[in-house]
Amino acid sequence: MSERRLPGVPPAGLIVVDKPRGPSSHQVAAWVGDMLGVPVGHAGTLDPQVSGVLVVMTGPAVRLAPVLLREQKEYVCAMRLHGDADRTRIEETAATFVGRVYQRPPRRSAVKRTLRIRKIRDLEILDIEGRLVLFRVVCDAGTYIRSLCHHLGLAIGTGAHMQELRRTRSGSFTEDEAVSLHDIRDAAVATEGGDPAPLSRIILPPVRGIGDMPRIVVRDAAIDALCHGARLAGVGVVSRTKYRKGETVAVLSQKDELVCLGEALSASDAYAPGETGLVLAPRTVMMAPGTYPRGWRSRERPEPTTRA
Repeated sequence: MSERRLPGVPPAGLIVVDKPRGPSSHQVAAWVGDMLGVPVGHAGTLDPQVSGVLVVMTGPAVRLAPVLLREQKEYVCAMRLHGDADRTRIEETAATFVGRVYQRPPRRSAVKRTLRIRKIRDLEILDIEGRLVLFRVVCDAGTYIRSLCHHLGLAIGTGAHMQELRRTRSGSFTEDEAVSLHDIRDAAVATEGGDPAPLSRIILPPVRGIGDMPRIVVRDAAIDALCHGARLAGVGVVSRTKYRKGETVAVLSQKDELVCLGEALSASDAYAPGETGLVLAPRTVMMAPGTYPRGWRSRERPEPTTRA
């Protein structure tokens, strides 16, 4: 991959790619990195023959991977039954799968085949044509739809296998905002030609990746200290949502920029913004030091933080 970042590409961002069938998720992410000249990662592997939403993280935004990988997923699946079954039987059986299910990764999976528990949040039969069943499923991250089809077929009494699969949502990112590899390439060419507008519409700010995570908004004067690993005191807090001690909290600037993720040293209701006392320790810094002017003094060396 080229080490030269394309002019106009922000240091960190998220791109919702509409992955085509054929290449692996790793290949798709690598192509994006080559086009933009940035290091990349992706959130949630899709098998080569599966299409749909693949969130590609660029630059320091790759540090959001643990957060994005935990997000719920939505799929539309075409399942082929191995025998005949009426619609009532199929729908009644599908309804019994909503809730906690036990799964073992398929034999072709690269992970260890240990039994796991996942939750099916919703399972809706969209259409049935002969032995082909189209359904939509909302599920926990790490749910194997291939295994779900197999178990559905057993419960229906006919047997079944997954014929085609598309991911339509990953966390808060939907297929409506996904872009193709051709779109990214066209935007990169336009940027090289002096028009960064198409690329700026494609690359989303890292703050989009925190979902409904609890958050703290801080004063500008506190930001550079956080970027250097210093713990946050209540005097630097402008506002916060509700959270418990020990929870992971997103720290934002007043411009809605993601500064870092940190561990809450106290519950949100244990202090008020502007009060003294330490309230958060940064664990994963997203913003580069020096982005905001230094507004702090410290007698101690800041604690080390995760940077990769």
